[in-house]
Amino acid sequence: MGAGAVPVDPVAVSAGVPTLVERLRRVHQKMVDAALVGDGFDRMAELAAEEAERPVAIVVPALDVAVVWPGQRPDALDSLEHFAGERVEGRPAEFPAGIDLLVPIAFGDEIVGSVAMLSGAERAPPEAGEFLHLAATAAATAFALEEARERDSRPSGVVAGVLRGALDARAAARRAAAAGCDLSGGLAAAVTEIRSSRRSEALAVSAEQCPGALAELVDSRLYVLLPAGHAGERLAERLRAYGPTALSSSYADPSDLSRALHEAELMLEVLAREGDTAREISTGAGSEVYRLLFRVLASHPEEVMSFFEDTVAPVARYDDQYQGDLVATLEAYLANDCNMNATARAIYAHRHTVAYRLDRVKELTGLDPGSTEDRERLGLGLKALRIVEPDLPR
Repeated sequence: MGAGAVPVDPVAVSAGVPTLVERLRRVHQKMVDAALVGDGFDRMAELAAEEAERPVAIVVPALDVAVVWPGQRPDALDSLEHFAGERVEGRPAEFPAGIDLLVPIAFGDEIVGSVAMLSGAERAPPEAGEFLHLAATAAATAFALEEARERDSRPSGVVAGVLRGALDARAAARRAAAAGCDLSGGLAAAVTEIRSSRRSEALAVSAEQCPGALAELVDSRLYVLLPAGHAGERLAERLRAYGPTALSSSYADPSDLSRALHEAELMLEVLAREGDTAREISTGAGSEVYRLLFRVLASHPEEVMSFFEDTVAPVARYDDQYQGDLVATLEAYLANDCNMNATARAIYAHRHTVAYRLDRVKELTGLDPGSTEDRERLGLGLKALRIVEPDLPR
């Protein structure tokens, strides 16, 4: 060893300069503390930015969180917000400009947001990604805590209790009234199959559109109990941004709460399949007739099945057995105001073929498509068919 040389003490070095593992542990604890305190996303971004030596942004669309530390890069934040929103919805998105590194925030099997390191003039340290992953983990923890707080703050399971059979309708109405939802003058029910992680936003839309309503999340569905007089159609239209949405007919007696929920669920099952019947109902074509059928189906399913059997069931079974087109021909005939030529053009068949098929319908059902009264029964029978067997080809 040369003259004047001082030996290096490895213990002293480790005591004065934290190792990467020690830094990760220390920052992780601070980030978890920020998550537990609540409203800690700014602090998480600050901690990650200090270690990455670059600005760091965190976006969680479902919680309306969009922060960057330090906050001089609003353009990059806007770009990240758009990207994170598209990813949350499961849509492809172009990697945002002004960002060098991005880590998704995952909650269960869902992506709920993004953590990003913004571009800069200086090279980021090689361990920067580790701290972004810590921020993503802490953000997921904060998201989970917010979900739990949201569940705890909701009314005491009115809809869930009715669906499980643990609450009768009148007890549920009393509990709803205690939560500020007066169903004594009548009600309707809406249900949405949430296909988005923005459940909090869907709840907020319900509260904004119908302040006197009771909204409750049960698994992946949002249920809304609407007191009489509320604009249920407008609410349903807004909720469709979050997934298929069904609205029951109006019931005058709060004791029919369970029937209203069941009717909305039956309609939702058809709408969620996104076939021709769903489009027909959503666009309003025959929606009132469908609503009537769903209402009857909710309380007296045997009546709908009996009507189906008495009208078009033999035709549907014939098509199923012989790969026929009788149902499609009958639907086209009714849709074209019983005009043979127009029907033939619509189904790319000769008018004599149309006539033959309609004769077969008459033979099988005993109902004449040429008779006004029988046509009405056949048309209603076709709608019943689409409810009980919505996946049949048209």
